[in-house]
Amino acid sequence: MATMTEPTIDNALLAHLQTWQGQSETLNDTLTATPVAAMSATLDRDDPVPAPGTAVPPLWHWLYFLPHARQSEIGPDGHPKRGGFLPPVPLPRRMWAGGRLRWEAANPLQVGQQVQRQSTIQSVKHKAGRSGELLFVLVEHQYRNAQGLALTEEHDIVYRSAAQPGEPAPAPQKPPLDGQAAWSRTIVPDDVLLFRYSALTFNGHRIHYDRKYVTEVEGYPGLIVHGPLIATLLLDLLRRELPGAQVASFDFRAVRPTFDLHPFSVHGKPSPDGKTVELWAQDHEGWLTMQGTAGLF
Repeated sequence: MATMTEPTIDNALLAHLQTWQGQSETLNDTLTATPVAAMSATLDRDDPVPAPGTAVPPLWHWLYFLPHARQSEIGPDGHPKRGGFLPPVPLPRRMWAGGRLRWEAANPLQVGQQVQRQSTIQSVKHKAGRSGELLFVLVEHQYRNAQGLALTEEHDIVYRSAAQPGEPAPAPQKPPLDGQAAWSRTIVPDDVLLFRYSALTFNGHRIHYDRKYVTEVEGYPGLIVHGPLIATLLLDLLRRELPGAQVASFDFRAVRPTFDLHPFSVHGKPSPDGKTVELWAQDHEGWLTMQGTAGLF
């Protein structure tokens, strides 16, 4: 049986962390062709060589605006040390919990563009539950090119308490559309796939490549498949099945960790009117791991 620990975040610390609400940072980047070509190879796609004017596929903007912390500024989990733009949350486990994205139809992100990203911390919220403490940070990103706003993204980050001996796993759930998929694809999350995605996103988080760390320190059974990679694979499934579709929006949430120990699968089902597509991922036992809805222009 799990033992409850004293809260790490008291009211005074929470008030301090909430002073980060409203903080903003602005970054600039050039959408070069090489990351797009490398992601195409990583996802085993046979795409044309990207050139100036090539549309950046949905969610591939995550290949840009990467954190460049110096080696001396890296924390024990491989992430940059806490503080700076994001609040210095003391809870050790950090995950990408989900997000909501809205693209502008008349202003797509394209290879060759100069793009500015303005990020603002919208909220910092604390919750204590049966599995320990949780702290949620909501960040809004706005991406602008020379023509103006191209993409608005809300990014949910969750920080969790350390795993406790005997801590029960969250109750698994079946996908709401289990057995109703129109499209399905099996993914083998081997070490090379996880390494390549970590390299493409300059993500040093050790849960994705350091088996000793992830099993002995964070208490997971295997390497964790990146949440953003699974989300990207969901929209990649849509693009494979509807290559002419233009994604207008995507709302998704991570439900359960996916480990590299077994293949997993991604699935999709378009609505009868063709305006939305339900997308989800399942682990090898059929449990729901990520759920999302894509809207089409």
